Amino acid sequence: MQLAKPTLSAYVHVPYCRVRCGYCDFNTYTATELRGVTQHDFVTHVGLEIESAKAQLTGDNDTRPLSTVFFGGGTPTLLPAPDLISVLHALHENFGLEPNAEVTVEANPDSVTPEYFDLLRTGGVTRVSFGVQSAVPSVLKTLDRTHNPDRVPEVVSAARDAGLAVSVDLIYGTPGESLRDWTASLDLVQQLSVEHVSAYSLIVEEGTALARKIRAGELPSPDLDLQADMYMLADERFHAMGLEWYELSNWSRTEATQSRHNQAYWRNEDWWGFGAGAHSHVAGKRWWNVKHPAAYAQRLLAGESPEHGHELTTAQEQYVESVLLGTRLRAGLPIAALSALARKQVPALIAEGLIDGPSALRGTLVLTLAGRLVADAVVRRLTD
Repeated sequence: MQLAKPTLSAYVHVPYCRVRCGYCDFNTYTATELRGVTQHDFVTHVGLEIESAKAQLTGDNDTRPLSTVFFGGGTPTLLPAPDLISVLHALHENFGLEPNAEVTVEANPDSVTPEYFDLLRTGGVTRVSFGVQSAVPSVLKTLDRTHNPDRVPEVVSAARDAGLAVSVDLIYGTPGESLRDWTASLDLVQQLSVEHVSAYSLIVEEGTALARKIRAGELPSPDLDLQADMYMLADERFHAMGLEWYELSNWSRTEATQSRHNQAYWRNEDWWGFGAGAHSHVAGKRWWNVKHPAAYAQRLLAGESPEHGHELTTAQEQYVESVLLGTRLRAGLPIAALSALARKQVPALIAEGLIDGPSALRGTLVLTLAGRLVADAVVRRLTD
């Protein structure tokens, strides 16, 4: 019996931001940092990489159409909507799209209009993910977010009116954020009545402006106990809204409204990342592009690959990754997929209330709420 090939997805990295957020360590650039290339060149340069990727996959007899497409960043909506649609059309022409393919665009609430959404929907986009982060102005200021939270209901309504599915992203645990502040953000989600929400704990990344402020004593470090309280409150509130967790940081109203693109990552499917600094994973190989848009453009215009480096994962690395990703999902991880040593940990994890006993008896490892709070520790016990 021949196993089905993994799905193939496309991630398009738009590395432009009006202002860089202090907590962000993504590969992003403001207009003054581009040096030798402009945002207007984006479609041309990504188009060259799309054509190159298609030629490479065709040479490998890989003719899979794209299951999902995700425009991330950065701020994709800093580009005119026709530019994003041009890239989507190039992907469609070169790879094809599966019927009912999911096409998502990340958006900041201050960079979109009803007309923009209409253009996206007409051009083939199916879903928009808003970077809301918080409903509290002081929290947004600490994060260096520039949008007005009062505008969020307006843009969510406009996206819905255009026929787009809607998701919102939140961040909890910002220095100085109180449980009351976080409750205000959850109240906003309830008001929006969205079908999907992602809520991520703030991680202070080295080299960011936020890390420097914390090191200098200008801001307190995130309170891990408070973050745990915020997660439990979010899970309780989302459940009351009809949103159920399907991944550690993601809740959805139905299975149909889950993020299919992100599930491609969690299930170790194949994806090709287009754009400066984008990462890819196809047929067991991982690679990443050069980071600066000018260097990226220079290579493509010279007919060269924008790849900066690559790796082939070992069997042990693949095992650790499968455990790390599988335990994040509510669907769980087959216990039979664990090593013999790891399976011996299961009874103790049940006794400690970290994994669900009835699910384990059915052969699947599923984290309890307590287990979700210490998921990294559970993974270490299953992989050490």
